[in-house]
Amino acid sequence: MRVAIVGFPYCGKSALFRAISGIPADHLKPAEENLASVKVPEPRLELLEQLFKPKRRIEAAIDFVDLPGSGEGDGEHAGLTKHLPTLRQCDALLVIVRAFESGAVPMHGNRIDPERDLAEMHDELLLADMFICDNRIDKLEKAVTKPTKDSEQQKHELDLLKRCREALENEQPIRDIVQPGEQEKMLRSFGFLTLKPLLVVINVAEDKIGREPPFHDPRAATTFALCAEIEAEIIQMDRKDRPEFMDGYGIQALARDRIIHSCFDALGMIVFFTGGDTEVRAWAIPTNTPVVEAAGKIHTDMQRGFIRAETIAYDDLHAAGSFREAKSADKVRLEPKNYIVQDGDVINIKFNV
Repeated sequence: MRVAIVGFPYCGKSALFRAISGIPADHLKPAEENLASVKVPEPRLELLEQLFKPKRRIEAAIDFVDLPGSGEGDGEHAGLTKHLPTLRQCDALLVIVRAFESGAVPMHGNRIDPERDLAEMHDELLLADMFICDNRIDKLEKAVTKPTKDSEQQKHELDLLKRCREALENEQPIRDIVQPGEQEKMLRSFGFLTLKPLLVVINVAEDKIGREPPFHDPRAATTFALCAEIEAEIIQMDRKDRPEFMDGYGIQALARDRIIHSCFDALGMIVFFTGGDTEVRAWAIPTNTPVVEAAGKIHTDMQRGFIRAETIAYDDLHAAGSFREAKSADKVRLEPKNYIVQDGDVINIKFNV
């Protein structure tokens, strides 16, 4: 899973990246893409650690990439054009807009107008997708005039892309008109930006911390209001010093954790667990994944030689207190390969190759 942080210059992108990743400012590469793998907080692993006493614990992770703002680093490029290859490979977009005044930080476009900045960013995303859409439609229209074994598939793709183009021309993101499943799969290789989940961060001044966002973007999965610079300072503190500092600003929870979980939810991901004396681990998989495919995420041999999955819900294990008690209460199930994994399942794969 990879999430791109995008925004105009001087909006606080790098501060937000530092707040999420914990990487100090002097470790970042100016005017370049910066990448960090960030653990998804998972307190449920603590119970498995108590039960298995493993050598290590492994959380699921999300990669965050910080992109230089529009126009930064190369005067020839405007908007997101320079970073399209990176953006198209990402799974979600985290857009940050500036809502704070500061004499020390220049203003993009000589203004502080987060709603207008967000509207411009949406326009850039729409235009980037329109470019890809038009090019592919042109190629398909020529291809379907020459009958081949792929003609029917090409006609379906052409019809879908024309619907996408119509939506983009009406300033509507592709995610609004494409159905999950076959349609989404058909478009996946294009990396359309407006097909990806979108989250919005409004970067506010210190005196606005703790308040509701000044507006909500109806096109976004979630809209946050936070002060990126303060959140970046908190991450650099010793853990024991954080609560007092956060209380002083009325911060209930780290923005990092809220953003990570929101990205996880926007991407439609769940977690299942495995455990043993070597490690306990959280595995991230898409919702509605059959257990045989989840087994393949652990190891391809497990998917190939799958027999059954010994499964218990985390809440049942927590209530029982141990696997022995859970089995006595008939809470441990043997599931076939078509079983759909549920969030929090603790799974032991039985296989033979």
